[in-house]
Amino acid sequence: MLNSELWQKPAGGAASLYDFQITNSCRFSQSDDSGLRFGGASGVLGTPTNVDKGTLACWLKRSIIGNHWQNIFHSHTGSSGRNIAFDYSGTDDTIGMDDFGNSTAVFKDISAWYHFVFAFDTTQGSADDRCKVYVNGSELDQFNSSVSQNTDVKFFVGGNRFYVGYNEGTGNGYAFEGYMADVIYVDGQQSAPTAFGESKNGVWIPIDYAGTYGNNGFRLEFKQSGTSANSSGLGADTSGNDHHFSLINMGADHQVLDSPTFGS
Repeated sequence: MLNSELWQKPAGGAASLYDFQITNSCRFSQSDDSGLRFGGASGVLGTPTNVDKGTLACWLKRSIIGNHWQNIFHSHTGSSGRNIAFDYSGTDDTIGMDDFGNSTAVFKDISAWYHFVFAFDTTQGSADDRCKVYVNGSELDQFNSSVSQNTDVKFFVGGNRFYVGYNEGTGNGYAFEGYMADVIYVDGQQSAPTAFGESKNGVWIPIDYAGTYGNNGFRLEFKQSGTSANSSGLGADTSGNDHHFSLINMGADHQVLDSPTFGS
């Protein structure tokens, strides 16, 4: 397991450490088979700003470990999908992605908030630069892309159904179990982790993302508790793009106060 000093927030929350506060998170449950589906006008991704480039970022805290396949992000078309998930390759508690491999690092601390950034740019000449994965600001060097240069990133293809914490058609054995906060998709850019966080007193902490989002980009802050796919819903998109998410087996009780800046 990675050095816990990098992954845990200070004891007691240390509110003075944080210039930016994350007020809420969303609880995901395998037993409920719960998740979120990209909204928009049609429930599918529109035409992307750039299908070769994009960044997914989120804070998450796991509730169970050693459990096969917990999806963080899932993009689906027809009868097939692409996943970013824990235990991707059958090795408990690693993380992996279709087309881009999996980590040797494991993530087993259920008391810690981890910040993940998955940054893609298949236009890069070097295969190692086509997918960059960061955990609390530090790059994992265990991902070697087998994707050819200028290949579409399957997670971002227009017309796909896109999910957070859920896997279409596989039942409740594949949903994420835990909490997510400040979930962001930046369409058309391979962003650095410093767009979303910073190191302060040796701790990786969130900052308020101030960049653009692109056509399909979104931000889920879970500030509302409604059950509809609109600005009052738990899946409200606060990026300004109004890609509000539909709830799957979720209710108001899935909004919680535990967050990277406010501990339970």
